[in-house]
Amino acid sequence: MGKLFGIAVWLLVIGVVLLFLAHNYWQPTWWFPVGISSHAGAYDSQFSLTLVVVAVAFILAQCALGYVVFSFGSKRPGKAVYSHGNNKLEVTWTVVTLVVFGTLAVMGQKVWAELHFHEAPPGSINVEVTAQQFAWNFRYPGPDGVFGKTDPKLIDASSGNPLGIDDKDPAGKDDIVSSTLSVPVNRPVHLILRSMDVTHSFFVPNLRFKQDLVPGMGINVHFTPTVTGRYEITCAELCGLGHYKMRSFLDVMSEDDFAKWLKDRANQ
Repeated sequence: MGKLFGIAVWLLVIGVVLLFLAHNYWQPTWWFPVGISSHAGAYDSQFSLTLVVVAVAFILAQCALGYVVFSFGSKRPGKAVYSHGNNKLEVTWTVVTLVVFGTLAVMGQKVWAELHFHEAPPGSINVEVTAQQFAWNFRYPGPDGVFGKTDPKLIDASSGNPLGIDDKDPAGKDDIVSSTLSVPVNRPVHLILRSMDVTHSFFVPNLRFKQDLVPGMGINVHFTPTVTGRYEITCAELCGLGHYKMRSFLDVMSEDDFAKWLKDRANQ
C-alpha cells in the first residue's frame, strides 16, 4: 500500500500543477484584472516571482514526501529506533529558507514603500477619502487647492454635508464632495485616507492597491493611473452588517473630461 500512496502523492502534485497552468496560462479563466497603474507591472512581476518560488518549494516537498512514502511505507513494522536527526542538514535548509523568503519579502517592500513613504510628485491631484459605514466620500480642494475646515458637529448627510465642512471657512466654500472618485489619466493622485467610524480598507484590484483606513489617522498614499475607464472600489475590511454594499467607482478620465467634471461638480 505504501508504494500506491507514494504514486498517488506524485500524481496529485502533477494534477494540481497541470490544473493551475490550464486555468491561468494556457487558457486563462481566472487571474488578476488588467492593471491600470504605473506600479501594476512591478507588482505583478513580484507576485509571479513569489508564486514560482513557492511552487518550486511545494513541488519539491511533495515529491520528497511521495519518495518517503513509496520507499518506506511498505516495510514491515518493527522496533522503533531513536534518531536525533542531522544538525547540519537542519541548519542548511533553515538558512536557505530564510535567505530565499527573506529576499522575496525585502523585494516585495519596494513598490509598497514607493507608494507610502515617498511624497506624491509635484502636480498631483489631492483627494481626501473618508470612509464610513457604509459609504465612501471623496473631497477635492477646489480651485484654491486648500481643503476647508471640518467639524463633526456639522455632519449632516441629509443636508448635503456628509463630512461636516465648515461653511464659515473661506477655504471650504469651493470644496467638492463626490460619492465616486474621478481622476485624470497619467497624472499622479495623492490620497489622504480617513475613517469616520471603524476600520475600513480602500481596495481597487485594477490599481493593485489596498490600504486600511484607521479612525483618527490620515494616511497618505499616491498612485498614477494609466488607463481610462471605470473600476470598482470596495471595502476589503469587514466593517459591519452593511459591509457587502460598501462600494463605489474610480473613474479615470482624460484631462479635458476631468476638468469638465470638476466644473460641473462645482456648479451643482
